[in-house]
Amino acid sequence: MESKKNKKADLEKMYRLFLNVGLCTSLMLVILAFEWPAYRDGGLVDLGAIKDDFEEIIEITPTVIPPPPPPKIELPVIVEVPNEEEIELEIDLDLDVEATELMVIEDVVPKPKDEIVEKVFVIVENDPEFPGGMKAFYKYLSDNMKYPPQARKMSVEGRVFIQFVVDEKGNLSEVKAIKGIGAGCDEEAERVLRECPKFIPGKQRGRPVKVRMVMPIVFKLQ
Repeated sequence: MESKKNKKADLEKMYRLFLNVGLCTSLMLVILAFEWPAYRDGGLVDLGAIKDDFEEIIEITPTVIPPPPPPKIELPVIVEVPNEEEIELEIDLDLDVEATELMVIEDVVPKPKDEIVEKVFVIVENDPEFPGGMKAFYKYLSDNMKYPPQARKMSVEGRVFIQFVVDEKGNLSEVKAIKGIGAGCDEEAERVLRECPKFIPGKQRGRPVKVRMVMPIVFKLQ
């Protein structure tokens, strides 16, 4: 059996249109309700009747305190003193010694003796020398110097600069390492030089003198 419903009377086609119109109308009514102006009937307020309780502001000028006056300085009064009067006194001196005699007064304080200061030279005409020359000196070092075990273990190598003084007889003194490499090498270099044979002393103007020297000692692992 066929449906006899008229297509023009079908309300489902207009459903969306009616829905949108209804939503827009509702939204406009809500906005109009919030935005509708409302006035309250209130009386006018007379501002002249309000009492003024504000305190009057008074400007206070700053007080300037003048500095105290400087103290008075009293200048010293210069009093003129008269010249001293010369007093003549007659003094009688009874001298047993005639004026013609000459007296020699010996010095009570003895004259200081000239102190002999030992001078240590740095630069001389003839430098101190090891017997046999530097070749013999290096042979002495290689035969007597022992490589420190700590330095050998740590593979320490380098130069140790030793300072010493050669006196008039060729003896060595004041042996000291002024620049070392550590690990026992400095002490070993000082020991070898302290036990070193006598040097040929240095000379200044043909006379043996003390000379301060600095010599490098090389430590090298083979």
